[in-house]
Amino acid sequence: MDGGCSDDMTTEIGDEPHVLAVDDNLIDRKLVEKLLKNSSCKVTTAENGLRALEYLGLGSDQRNAMEGTVSKVNLIITDYCMPGMTGYELLKKIKESSVLREVPVVIMSSENVPTRISQCLQEGAQMFMLKPLKQSDVKQLKCYLMKCRG
Repeated sequence: MDGGCSDDMTTEIGDEPHVLAVDDNLIDRKLVEKLLKNSSCKVTTAENGLRALEYLGLGSDQRNAMEGTVSKVNLIITDYCMPGMTGYELLKKIKESSVLREVPVVIMSSENVPTRISQCLQEGAQMFMLKPLKQSDVKQLKCYLMKCRG
């Protein structure tokens, strides 16, 4: 019951998908990183939304955002509740960018709040996942990624 995705798709596609994982909690960040690496993903982590924006080229100097950033990541997965900038605010910034708008964003949260979930999905989030993430969640993400890239 894995939605028709098989592990051999990786060899057909070639290089592993690159995921930017954003979470202020070190343990959660390490868990997501480990799960993604177990699923043959390249992972870059950021401890908050501002760091993620800097990595994506959307920091305070936005002129750099045009230089090949799109190919830098295939997916962004972010915690909802973070100090400074929430995952929702990060999502909005990414979707406002002409360069990054097409990059899928997945929001994760330990709180199951229906209004929050629908707000994120309306703003363009690809998925909303409950923490702690499990390997089956990551398999679902990888399946989605392979369809997008294939």
